[in-house]
Amino acid sequence: MAAVLKENTVNAAALPAPAKVQQLHHYAYRARDAEETRQFYEDILGLPLYHIIQSDYVPSTGEYCPYTHFFFRLQDGSFIAFFDLGDDVAAEPSPNTPKWVNHISFRVDTVEELEATKTRLLAHGVEVLGVTDHHIFKSIYFFDPNGIRLELTAQLADEFQMLQESRTAHARLNEWTKRKEQWRADRAAGKSATPLKPQQNDRPEVADKASGAKS
Repeated sequence: MAAVLKENTVNAAALPAPAKVQQLHHYAYRARDAEETRQFYEDILGLPLYHIIQSDYVPSTGEYCPYTHFFFRLQDGSFIAFFDLGDDVAAEPSPNTPKWVNHISFRVDTVEELEATKTRLLAHGVEVLGVTDHHIFKSIYFFDPNGIRLELTAQLADEFQMLQESRTAHARLNEWTKRKEQWRADRAAGKSATPLKPQQNDRPEVADKASGAKS
């Protein structure tokens, strides 16, 4: 919050324009074992191992921490990358966040490719959830050997539909922000202890299914 407030005091007209961020370059995680990770991403998912960086010292911080940093290439030229720190230790999950929250999603072209990848994963003993229908796309979910939750997504909505969605995104987020500010005030006054629910339910069929499963 402090960083946002500080930015708001800056004269925006005096600043250079934001850089045009073209695409994701890479997203990096910790890996317990480099070869185990390579087998999963290259042999099962088909992402080629493309680049390796090895060093004893971290360039950004200067601290001593020997590592092997290795990259797998996606079709658009972006990468998912990993650090093997040579200690055979896996990254621990966030203690205050459900396992399904933190994840990375890769796009495939068709639902048929999505289903084919599910078949490959199951054949290699990987547990898969889905195919899940999100209306604008369909997905499957699974974990890699490092405990990272992955999603494979096949887009259903075309560019026009996504453009229509984008036109209401700010208004919906602003409404959420106003309600959250009120929720914070109520919580500070001891009037609310439960998490804030969204003002709109885009997936009522999920709640209906969950209610049916409990009855």
